[in-house]
Amino acid sequence: MSYVAGQDLGGLRADIGPVPLGSVDSAGVAWRLQELQGWDSAEVRADTQQREADHGAWPSPVYLGERPITAAGVIEAADRASLDDAMERLRSAVALTDTLLVVYESTPKQAVVRRSGKLVMTYVTDRIASYSLMVTAPDPRRYATVLQSDETMLPITTGGLAPPITPPVVIVSTSVSGVIDAANEGTIETRPVLVIDGPVDSPRILAQMPDGTVRFLTYSQSLGDGEQLVIDTDAHSVILNGDVSRRRFLSTPTGWPVIPAGSGVSFQFTAASYSSGAKLTARWRSAWI
Repeated sequence: MSYVAGQDLGGLRADIGPVPLGSVDSAGVAWRLQELQGWDSAEVRADTQQREADHGAWPSPVYLGERPITAAGVIEAADRASLDDAMERLRSAVALTDTLLVVYESTPKQAVVRRSGKLVMTYVTDRIASYSLMVTAPDPRRYATVLQSDETMLPITTGGLAPPITPPVVIVSTSVSGVIDAANEGTIETRPVLVIDGPVDSPRILAQMPDGTVRFLTYSQSLGDGEQLVIDTDAHSVILNGDVSRRRFLSTPTGWPVIPAGSGVSFQFTAASYSSGAKLTARWRSAWI
């Protein structure tokens, strides 16, 4: 049977690196995806302590563990050479390093995975082979494929009126709020990356949480013109200009901000003094359990 590049084979669809499981690739190879296990739920870490001289047990906090994922199906190629090439490409795609796995649900979602088990491929005929692969996502969240981003300068209002005033008057002013509203459409909290571009003196980020509380991130140093500080709220890292850790200069007295499930957070950008070149950028993805 001949196939057309990009053809949907029906049923499950997922990309492991550049390999399109569940569809036909640019070489005309059909990658049938017949099984996808582990995408439905991650592992769970939990414990209980038996109650002394009483029924039941005391529960511990419950956390998600890693997410092992197994995919299996059939490869169909035009001839033996095309089949061998496809098998080599799958071996390369199921990498020992970070690889993007995208699963096409009604809302496409993705996870970063690495090979965690033996890749099994078996010839069925000279142009058909079966495959089974196992990968693991250390981060159990399933993220939106769309990266959301917004930016703001430091808050300022310019223009308006100055006395003396003679009516009639027209009020013209320009305002920059200094606020970014970030929403998470998923079912588990997500953790944004916050980027500050200088010049700016002692920048501060205030995260207004849905319950009314505020989480503060305060950087005690200054950023020069052209310098950039990247704050990863998941890795708890603070990197200056791409390679220098500045974690010791960032205080988080109220904890690291997250964007709760099905809700949003407002990030306010302030500093010790106004600088027209200072900028805050927030990047995040909605996340599902």
